[in-house]
Amino acid sequence: MSVIQNQTPSHHSSIISIFLTNLGKYNEGFLIGEWLALPTTADEIKECFKRINIDAVDYEEYFLTDYESEINGITYYISEYSNLNELNYLASKLEQLSFDELRLYETIIETGDYVNSIKDLINLTDNLDCYELIPNVQDESDLGYYWIEESGCYDLSKLGNLISYFDYEKFGYDITLEQGGGFTSQGYIYLTDEPVYRDYDGQLIPDEYRLLF
Repeated sequence: MSVIQNQTPSHHSSIISIFLTNLGKYNEGFLIGEWLALPTTADEIKECFKRINIDAVDYEEYFLTDYESEINGITYYISEYSNLNELNYLASKLEQLSFDELRLYETIIETGDYVNSIKDLINLTDNLDCYELIPNVQDESDLGYYWIEESGCYDLSKLGNLISYFDYEKFGYDITLEQGGGFTSQGYIYLTDEPVYRDYDGQLIPDEYRLLF
């Protein structure tokens, strides 16, 4: 590889940054590309294409040689041929979330149970209120103790001294089975009974988020 352009991301704090690369030039032995911060606009992507010599005549194809995100877990679902429109849609949706919502978003991703694709990441932005996080609960024993001692759901006065014989770990294990929840670095998280909406079907992206038509 002979030529490299703009190796450093222009916006380290952007939601998603991608290194957009001219595929034809790459096959010729030249790495011609540029970091692009998402979300962006159709006009900005056109200018980026001009700078990396994608002219729809001699060079039409591109791919992603690198990608970064300030949101933990996002890049696991990005690949070299990810759809630019879909990535821009995701970045735009994430930009609308508050700091606390983004931290919850990361925690949900960390479980590995609710997300399998960019489509899922996009739909997750609209369903954060369907998840409940119990902070600082790291295992089944913590979980059992929380529900018995701290949640206020049970009247412990009726148990008297028998409470000291209670198996918090076994109770917490049963709860995880019932709720399908998971433990993360932030605590225990599970899906509530709120309905989950999946408005994005993986194909129809609203025009205001599209970069390429």
